[in-house]
Amino acid sequence: MEVIKTPIEDLLIIKPKVFGDHRGFFMESYNQKTWNEAGLKYNFVQDNRSFSKRGTLRGLHFQTGDSAQAKLVTCLSGKVLDVAVDLRPNSKTFGQHHTCELDSEEKTFFLVPRGFAHGFIVLSETAEFFYKCDNYYDPANEAGIIYNDPTLNIDWKIETSELILSDKDTKLQTFEEYKQSL
Repeated sequence: MEVIKTPIEDLLIIKPKVFGDHRGFFMESYNQKTWNEAGLKYNFVQDNRSFSKRGTLRGLHFQTGDSAQAKLVTCLSGKVLDVAVDLRPNSKTFGQHHTCELDSEEKTFFLVPRGFAHGFIVLSETAEFFYKCDNYYDPANEAGIIYNDPTLNIDWKIETSELILSDKDTKLQTFEEYKQSL
């Protein structure tokens, strides 16, 4: 596997080795020993999977306190724009975000450590999204930042009129409100 650093410390892109032939392909999507040898010490305890249609935006979500989660995300079918926002107050990149496109052709993973808000939008007709978490989901400690926050100014690559959002995701706090809560 290839580990690629992003401009934000600890936020990584992981490219697995993919072996393809006339039958299709084989890849090892996760191997804890390989990860540990690469200095990536995570203990994933929960897998999640979602299916969404074009324009579906999920996020920007995070878990607070002891419920914080690191996520290893990938797109099993289709294509998404994945976004991570650094919410670590002592980080030199606090408040910055990084985006990457994930699709079933490239089979790339995005490692989003604890201390980040995370979200994605479906760019293809449909997409199946998969992620591993290093902590269990805790509804009492879920939080988020509104997708159209003016401070973050994220380009979601789809017109606002095409977005499909949950009611919950339209009522999240702004980044400034988050900063004031620290």
